[in-house]
Amino acid sequence: MIDRIAWAVLALVHLMPGIAFVAPSMIARLYGVQTDSPVFPLLHHRAALFAVVLIICVWAAIDPGVRQLAAVATAVSMLGFLAIYWSAGQPVALRTIALVDLLGLPFLFFVAWRAFFSG
Repeated sequence: MIDRIAWAVLALVHLMPGIAFVAPSMIARLYGVQTDSPVFPLLHHRAALFAVVLIICVWAAIDPGVRQLAAVATAVSMLGFLAIYWSAGQPVALRTIALVDLLGLPFLFFVAWRAFFSG
């Protein structure tokens, strides 16, 4: 049961940016980028990838058989963003996103440990 809760928390981390795939107006709210910006299509694609991670996390909450791959995909998403955030000088505009990812790390580490070492 605790595994499912941890996966649900990770799904929630990816919920808002994942919903932006089907509700592109959220991109402006989340990132301050308007639809006429040349960067908008890239962020819209990014939202599609977040939707994939969201689906993977929900799937992992239900099916233990996908948890190793789900842990890897979720780790790439969260740790990748945090690495980029820090290498970019910790932009203030992205601080909330970084904090949400940081808060999700204990859940990520837990599910990864369970997926790879706890059978």
